[in-house]
Amino acid sequence: MLNLKQKGFYKGINLGGWFSQCDYTAERLNDFIHEKDFEKIAAWGADHVRLPVDYNILELEDGWTRIDQAIALARKYHLNTVLDLHKTPGFSFDDYSENENGFFDDKAYQEQFYQIWENFAKRYHNQPVAFELLNEVTDQSYLPAWNRIACTCIGRIRKFAPENLILVGSYENNSARTVQYLDLPEDENLVYNMHCYEPLKFTHQGAYWTSAINPEERFAFSESHITPEYFENLFAAAIDKAREKHTVLYCGEYGVINKVSPEDTLSWFRTIHEVFEKYGIARCAWSYKEMDFGLSDARLNSVRDEMIKNL
Repeated sequence: MLNLKQKGFYKGINLGGWFSQCDYTAERLNDFIHEKDFEKIAAWGADHVRLPVDYNILELEDGWTRIDQAIALARKYHLNTVLDLHKTPGFSFDDYSENENGFFDDKAYQEQFYQIWENFAKRYHNQPVAFELLNEVTDQSYLPAWNRIACTCIGRIRKFAPENLILVGSYENNSARTVQYLDLPEDENLVYNMHCYEPLKFTHQGAYWTSAINPEERFAFSESHITPEYFENLFAAAIDKAREKHTVLYCGEYGVINKVSPEDTLSWFRTIHEVFEKYGIARCAWSYKEMDFGLSDARLNSVRDEMIKNL
C-alpha cells in the first residue's frame, strides 16, 4: 500500500492564488510568491506544496517556464509538488466568476484536457511531482462523465509517467462523502482525494462568494459541535473506499476563513489534525497567503506556531 509520508506528500501547504484564481498579469505572477516563501514553508515542517494552475497560464509565452521555476524552487528547499489543474477549458469549480462550462459534454474540451496532462507527464515524469487531475468537480450529474474522463486521462498519463502519483477527487467539490462513488482503474500510485471545509457554516462564515451560507451569520467554535467524532463520521466512507482500493486518502484543501478568530481557527485545526493523524490521512492546508484563508497572514501570528506543529 502507498505510504505518502515516505514519498514526501504527507504535510503540505497550498500556493493558491499564484497561478490560479488571479488576473494572470506579470505583476501577480512575479510578486505574489517568492523564494523566501518556499523557505518559510519548509521551515514550518511541510514536505510538499500544492501548486494550483489554471490552463490560462499554459497559454502565456512564459507559462511553462514559470511552472518549471516553481517546481525547481520547491526542490531547492526539499519540497515536493502536487501539480493541480485548477481550471481546464470548459470547466471551473467557481461558476460565479469564471463562466466556464461544457467540459463534461464536449469532446474537444476533453481532448484539450488530455493533452494538457500528457504534456505535464512528459515534462515532469522524472521529478517528485504528483498530478491532481482537476480541482473540485461540482455537480453530481457530472459523475458518469468524470469517471470516464478520469480513467482515460490516467491511461494517457501512464504512457509517459508510469510512476508519478495521480490524485482524483469526486463531485460536490471533492467532498469526502462522494469519494465512494469514484470508479477508477487499479493503479498502485493512484490516490483518492478530498477537500474539507466542514462545517461550511463555520469555516466559510462571512464568505461573499457563495450562496451556500448566510454571510451575515457567525458561529463560534464552542457552539459548532465540531469534535474528532464529527470528522471521523464525515471521512468514514472515503477511508473505506481507499482501503477497498488498496490505496490512501489525501485532503488537498482544508482551512478556515479569516473572519474567524485566531483561537477558534486553532481549535478547528487541532481537531481535524487529530483525525488526520489517527487515520494516516495526508493533507495540504489552504492556503499559504491571502485568498481569505492565508496561513502566513498577520492575523494568525499569535497561534501559528501551535497550528503548524502538525500541519
